[in-house]
Amino acid sequence: MVAVDTLLRDSNPIALPGLGRALVAAGKLGQKSAEEIYRKALSSKNSFIAELVGSGAVSASDLAHTLSTAFAAPLVDLDAIDSQRLPKGLLDGKICHDYRVVVLSKRNNRLIVATADPSDQAAAEKIKFSTQMGVDWVIAEYDKLSKLAEASAVTATEAMEDIIGGDFEFDENAAEAVTENAQTNVAEVEDAPVVRFLHKMLMDAFSMRASDLHFEPYEHTYRVRFRIDGELREIASPPIAIKDKLASRIKVISRMDISEKRVPQDGRMKLKVGPDRVIDFRVSTLPTLFGEKIVIRILDPSSAKLGIDALGYEPEEKERLLKAVGRPYGMILVTGPTGSGKTVSLYTCLNLLNQPGVNIATAEDPSEINLPGVNQVNVNEKAGLTFAAALKSFLRQDPDIIMVGEIRDLETADISIKAAQTGHLVLSTLHTNDAPTTLTRMRNMGIAPFNIASSVILITAQRLARRLCPNCKAPVEIPRNALLDAGFEEKELDGTWKTYHPVGCSMCNNGYKGRVGIYQVMPISDEIQRIILRDGSAMDIAAQAKAEGVRSLRQSGLHKVKQGLTSLEEVLAVTNE
Repeated sequence: MVAVDTLLRDSNPIALPGLGRALVAAGKLGQKSAEEIYRKALSSKNSFIAELVGSGAVSASDLAHTLSTAFAAPLVDLDAIDSQRLPKGLLDGKICHDYRVVVLSKRNNRLIVATADPSDQAAAEKIKFSTQMGVDWVIAEYDKLSKLAEASAVTATEAMEDIIGGDFEFDENAAEAVTENAQTNVAEVEDAPVVRFLHKMLMDAFSMRASDLHFEPYEHTYRVRFRIDGELREIASPPIAIKDKLASRIKVISRMDISEKRVPQDGRMKLKVGPDRVIDFRVSTLPTLFGEKIVIRILDPSSAKLGIDALGYEPEEKERLLKAVGRPYGMILVTGPTGSGKTVSLYTCLNLLNQPGVNIATAEDPSEINLPGVNQVNVNEKAGLTFAAALKSFLRQDPDIIMVGEIRDLETADISIKAAQTGHLVLSTLHTNDAPTTLTRMRNMGIAPFNIASSVILITAQRLARRLCPNCKAPVEIPRNALLDAGFEEKELDGTWKTYHPVGCSMCNNGYKGRVGIYQVMPISDEIQRIILRDGSAMDIAAQAKAEGVRSLRQSGLHKVKQGLTSLEEVLAVTNE
């Protein structure tokens, strides 16, 4: 069978959508460029407008102005609109997400709807059919519209009220029924309130930029919490009776055994959040005293494609990392606690290395981010597929680059080091506090010092600190002694920079919005190799690294404070000195 992308590439000419034709006619895009972008959109199952803006061929602002002129439609600035005052309930939130539209107002029997693509007849017909009202388009910038469209969907709280106040009966035999005929029962309960509630929780978590969802049953209560910017926040308290029904639903769509409630299970599921985006979720269940606790991790594949600049590396740290990644062989280690962004850092490096002439293989437990062009293997210890077994197999598969999810034992470490010494670039993670202690941790695992010195080329330790909201952060005076105690040097307190603290506004979470990486990037120099060979301590290695200009995690965090990116209290909370 001929590949789809080959057919798309060979089909010439290609019929452009209305948006593409309008841009070509306006002179904003060449015919060939438009066709190439459209082919890429079809190949990746992406929308044409998302591919267009994402590729940088046309900016969202330029696109909006061009379409406003071409279609004689008004142009609206969504930044000037209070999203809280938008009309509620006029249009299904799913349509808003799927077609990236937002209802701005209603006039008689017509809706004023913001769109980035007024040529989308499918969206217009869907809205007309759903609302039985006419549609008048106004043009908005695609990136701003996407954010507002996600926020305009029905909230999980409203779905929660449907469950509590609606006519809903819990079927005690639902789990057994789904076990016997899973596919049929999933279809039958597709419109049930519990299903809508789960869907809204996932959508709300995504729109609130949460990294994890926690569904937690207790004796008399049930709560749902989101981890947002590293902190858990309670979002909902559904009725305790919902716990079994909700757990069964999550297990069905995550392909778990819903009849097994005595042991932990792992699974995955997907949710379409628009025509151009699908989000993966990693699901974990844990039997507790009063039911199964379920944690859902949001895995956004686009996070690995943001580029190294988006991760927060300082210029000198970025240069060190790129130099190591460009080496033909050796070992690069990323360290930090769970949830510190190690996987995203590794996949960002892999994305840079992912070229047609390179064979890349990864062994993970499990694979969190799908990266086309990379051979990804899920470790399965029950079946005998351990990290060590996967590594041995990789070495017979003619690899250039190997990524090991985590070095947990001596056997895995030994094979990884031998691979790094025999012409392969190996990337992996370890759970240590900082870069210097990683080397002594490897020594304690039983690895000979000469093997460590000859294979490891760079170690980067990292943490994630909450980023101050640029909209509401405010300067704050911190006593000089407190700054010195935190780790600032006397010469740095020259009055040329300000410290900021969180305030809180409608656009952020208690004064913070998003997170920024704090890094310690330590290349293994000749002198550090000598310290390793003579079995030196972590303090000896740290002192040498400092002499070579390597910032500690605390110093790196304080540098972010000087830049106004985060607060001093946040840096003190996530780093030690």
